[in-house]
Amino acid sequence: MNDKTKFMLKKIAFYAFIFTVVAWIVIPIIVSTLYAFSSKLDYYDPEKVVPTNFTTAWVKTILFTLGAWDGIKNSVVVALLTIAISFSLGIPAGYAVARFAFRGKDTIKLSIVALRMFPIPVMAIPLVVLYIRLNLIDTLLGVALAHTAMALPFVVLITSSIFGSVEKELEEAAMVFGLTRLGAFLKITLPLALPGLAAAAMFTFVMSWNEVFVASILTLHNRTLPAQILSIVAGASGGAAPAYYKFAAAFIMTLPAMMFVFFARRYLVTMWGITLR
Repeated sequence: MNDKTKFMLKKIAFYAFIFTVVAWIVIPIIVSTLYAFSSKLDYYDPEKVVPTNFTTAWVKTILFTLGAWDGIKNSVVVALLTIAISFSLGIPAGYAVARFAFRGKDTIKLSIVALRMFPIPVMAIPLVVLYIRLNLIDTLLGVALAHTAMALPFVVLITSSIFGSVEKELEEAAMVFGLTRLGAFLKITLPLALPGLAAAAMFTFVMSWNEVFVASILTLHNRTLPAQILSIVAGASGGAAPAYYKFAAAFIMTLPAMMFVFFARRYLVTMWGITLR
């Protein structure tokens, strides 16, 4: 086997791998979208793989009759609060880890990761009791604080890596010309780190948006979208919801997150050093 044949086989294997990964991600989205708007007759027709008659009844029912629209608004508020609180705590911590040398630095970094070792279901009952005592039960702020506890370790590690990639000499030069360390951070380091921080915000948003267990146990009326969808598809009319309602729920769950990632992708791609044309 000559080098040209080996190169072609490697190229074919590479493109086959990329196609498999893309299909693994895209096909479920396409299927859920098609059957979210499929008519009941097409959905139960064994001879039809792709529906030809469509309706918006299932999506409208979940959104406006079963309360998913309120869940979307609650999820957006919780995700934005999670990003704000996580960044308020995580950016200073990440900057300190990236810029300063101190005793126990590696231990602290490992401890931050170790916070994710404990499964949330184990802490469910103590968490609910604590929230009841603090009057945070069934509040959006309470859910945002719980999501912050889940996202903050990753935010600290991501931001520390981002700030570590910004040249320290730039800050030192700014301080030589009269800026304080805070001024150098705000005017030099932070603008250079914005693409990476946008990627961290994207991760935090998606994590908060998809989280269902904490939102389900901490809320009853002010539920986020995943918790609301869970109660709809698992408990509609005292039993499991019809399958076309589940596809409609999957479509409603994925669309807002995809829109957020679509609009924020430029910052993520910029961080990787790729220019969008």
